[in-house]
Parts: sequence; structure tokens; C-alpha cells
Amino acid sequence: MKNVTRVTLVFGTGNRKKGLELAELFEPIGITIKTLVDFEKKQDVVEDGTSFAENAAKKACQQAVFLEEWVLGEDSGLSVDYLNGAPGIYSARFSGENATDEKNNELLLEKLSGIPREKRTAHYTCHMTLSDPHGKIMAESEGICSGIILNNPLGTNGFGYDPLFEVVEYHKTFGELDSTVKKVISHRARAARQLIPQFRALLSSMTK
Repeated sequence: MKNVTRVTLVFGTGNRKKGLELAELFEPIGITIKTLVDFEKKQDVVEDGTSFAENAAKKACQQAVFLEEWVLGEDSGLSVDYLNGAPGIYSARFSGENATDEKNNELLLEKLSGIPREKRTAHYTCHMTLSDPHGKIMAESEGICSGIILNNPLGTNGFGYDPLFEVVEYHKTFGELDSTVKKVISHRARAARQLIPQFRALLSSMTK
């Protein structure tokens, strides 16, 4: 591990778009990101935790032991204040077992139908957990980004609830903002920036 440019980190997700986001964030410190898509066999982790932190830890530790790799587990989701924090940890499967981004967005709009803008406040949360190949948690971080849920989707960038989530200070949704802005202000970007110093310290200790 003496040559930092050769360090590879497995991002414990099968979502290529999340992987690309993270690759952009970690590229400046010489970290190569792989995702579960790059592995023929991987652990089928049951996300039955009661918080983003619990799910992120399960994804990181179980996958790390199975793959014998350093794994970064991440769990993120949207919490809407009017819905008492829902969909929260169930964001990806909000509309049921066969949930899609479109179905989730439709259900969210249905539940917020007729609710005025000032009561449609929400925030994205991202919790990241880094596990070594033995399943030991070595670092953790959490990022939050606040916004408003619109009445109609805008923009085609991003994924999930991004076209409905307006970042108020930019007057644009994540679906409208380009990646250069999103990788600075998003919940995932904020969590990653908190994690990077911890990762640097780990890399430094390994080269001594």
C-alpha cells in the first residue's frame, strides 16, 4: 500500500451511478473505486437495520469479509418532515417490492398532494462506513443536504428522488444541477469529504 495511486476500494453497491459519483469524489486522493458490479460473486446483504448507520455497517462488514477486500458501505435516503421522516431507510423500496424511481416519486407526490411548499421540507442523509477485509469498522461519516420537495419533477440528471428535490439556495433540483455542483453539496459528497481525512490517516499508518 506504499503507492497510494494503486489503492482500490470496493464501494458496496450495485448502483453504477452511485459508484461514478464516489469515484469522482475519491479520485483526487488516488483511490480507485470498484463496485459490486465488478465482482462475479458477492454477499447478499439484508438491509434490515433500523438506521442508515446500521445498514451501512452491515453492507461494509459483511461484504468485506466475503470479498476479502476493503469495502465502503453506504446507506442513504430521503426524509420528508411532513411524513414524519418517511421514506427514510425505506427510500429505495418506498413503493413496494418492485419499486422503481418512477414509482417511488409518484407515491411521494401522491402523499404530498395538496401540501403547501412551506410544509414540504426534506433532507437527504448519507451514512458511510469503511470496513477492513476482516469486517472491522475503521471509519465512519455522515452527510446531510436539506431541500424542498416540488410538485413536479424537474431535470434528468441524478437518480432516485433527485428530480423532485430542490436545493433552495440554488433554486434547482438535483435533477437540474450538473455533477460539478452536486459533488460539492450533496449528502454523499459531504459524507465522503468527512471520510477522506480518516482514509488518508489509515493509508499513512499502513505505509509506516
